[in-house]
Amino acid sequence: MSGQQDRVAIVTGAGSGIGRAVALALVERGFHVVVAGRNVDKLQETVALSRSHASKMLIAETDVTLPWSVGQLFLQTQEAYQRLDLLFNNAGVNIPAASIEDINFDDWQRVVNTNLNGMFLCTQSAVRLMKSQRPSGGRIINNGSISADTPRPGSAAYTATKHAVTGLTKSTILDCRGHNIACGQIDIGNAETDMAAAMKAGVPQADGSIAVEPTMHLRHVVDAVLYMANLPLDTNVPFMTVMANEMPFIGRG
Repeated sequence: MSGQQDRVAIVTGAGSGIGRAVALALVERGFHVVVAGRNVDKLQETVALSRSHASKMLIAETDVTLPWSVGQLFLQTQEAYQRLDLLFNNAGVNIPAASIEDINFDDWQRVVNTNLNGMFLCTQSAVRLMKSQRPSGGRIINNGSISADTPRPGSAAYTATKHAVTGLTKSTILDCRGHNIACGQIDIGNAETDMAAAMKAGVPQADGSIAVEPTMHLRHVVDAVLYMANLPLDTNVPFMTVMANEMPFIGRG
């Protein structure tokens, strides 16, 4: 990996939530950070929050569901910095809870295209660049979910994609052996973001009840990602779960 002060990272879904928080933490710790997402205004807000480090951030309007757009993201990164040391595969979407027979196919496809296809396209481009650059190598961190292990009621689309992310992570680890590329997955449960706001109002449980679920501060997720990101490339955390301690996950329901 390149020197501590000139490492380059791409963060997808960097316009809000976990992606924004991780992007800001990375630039504070010396990374050049390419902030990628569909909403340029949100990406500009992220850069503005970096204050004195804004010059080390590059905005890349990106739709991870489109191969040409992902290609442009990595070309833009390569042209600006000549390399990539870290990809945080964070972009993701969900749909309202629905029993499997009631899921609209367009909604299903939107979740699959973003959560799985988008992550595949970014991983593929990252591996190509990391293999070809000199010095070669880098790290990929996939944002899974505790739904990559255990589903919530009415979450077939989201859960299917997150289970698939686990397979993608394992395959990437295996395919990248011998190429100085590490890949790991962080499975996050109930971090305080807009996506998790419903937890405080009450969400369906496996026994049919509605219950308020505990949440945790976003900084703990950021700290976990930073730990993974700063490991040497001869060391890997294949899977890490960070979650609100009292949420109903272990023995969910």
